[in-house]
Amino acid sequence: MATEPIVVGPACTIQEVLRLMNRHRIGAVMVGVDGVLQGIFSERDFLKQAVESPPGWRPKPVSEWMTRNPITIGPDAGWEDAVSLMELRHVRHLPVIEDGKIVGILSARQLMAKRTEYLNLVVEDRTRELQKIYDEISARDKELRQNMVIAGRLQTRLLLPGAPPGWPEIHWGIHYAPLDLLGGDYYDFAVPNDHQLGILIADASGHSIAAAMVAIMARFAFSEVVRHTVKPADVLRVMNRRLQGLTDERFVTAFFGLLDRNTREFRFANAGHLPPLRFNPKYGLVEHLAQRGLMLGIMPETRYEEQSVILEPGDRLVFFTDGVVDCRNLTKEPFGINRMEDFLRNAGRASAALLAQGLVEKLADFRSDQPAWDDLTILIAEVAE
Repeated sequence: MATEPIVVGPACTIQEVLRLMNRHRIGAVMVGVDGVLQGIFSERDFLKQAVESPPGWRPKPVSEWMTRNPITIGPDAGWEDAVSLMELRHVRHLPVIEDGKIVGILSARQLMAKRTEYLNLVVEDRTRELQKIYDEISARDKELRQNMVIAGRLQTRLLLPGAPPGWPEIHWGIHYAPLDLLGGDYYDFAVPNDHQLGILIADASGHSIAAAMVAIMARFAFSEVVRHTVKPADVLRVMNRRLQGLTDERFVTAFFGLLDRNTREFRFANAGHLPPLRFNPKYGLVEHLAQRGLMLGIMPETRYEEQSVILEPGDRLVFFTDGVVDCRNLTKEPFGINRMEDFLRNAGRASAALLAQGLVEKLADFRSDQPAWDDLTILIAEVAE
């Protein structure tokens, strides 16, 4: 508040009061006698009276135009109380009275400055608190990211085979890219003897840590099962039973096929996974290995059916997860299975490795600036001619 306010006597002329207000750049003066408040004269009082008064008002005493019995406040009141009182009584100035005497005056401008100062202090305090919280979260996030990197490396070692089986008549093209540091896609091989080769591709629902843990459980189940059988329907049936109650209402799609190198028979079963494609550039035909079956981890007594095809030299078996066909462009249009078939037909006699690399590049071009939304796994087995 202003502790040395301008106080004039009731007989002071309006003209002199206006000069004082202009000289001191204030919006109101108090009118008093011997320190006792008689009234207040403000810019609002002047405008209200001057509009309706005839010429000759300048020498009039201020007591004729002042507001009598103005709203006052005590010196111990808080500025929040003063603001509330001004808003409630629609005034812009509050004389400060103590023991019946004038001790100061509060203006709306002063209170606004005080409020601004207070709000600035609050903002500074909150900013410091938020910065502290942000620094703590950043530190925890950095630690978490470091742990995720380590977990991702461990998952890769636990989840994925080091290299595909080295059969000279089978050439491979493989691409594995989890959406996060940890992923739910999984592929594996089983080589029970020198003439049979099992190929598994699987996809745990969801992303990141939860999906990665489910995928690891699927991997352990597969590793245990193929010690006893590589019959495709039995492999999926036992894996399904092993995963019951372990996936926390999640599920795993899986496709397992067994290739006989002597007869080139490929026998397979499917647990809700996207059907792999069989493609031979000699004929330009794309066949879906579309045996159906329920996802793993849903129903404990699910049984799976088998189907088989005889592969020909030059055949490419293309295994993939939904990160391929569900890849979306800027208009949210999915890449889809038709574009994938067209890609294979247009690729000609490209090797399995070049097919996998080319498909990854095709997806990147299709997606453009859109971020990937799912794990991406491509596994291509080419039967040598």
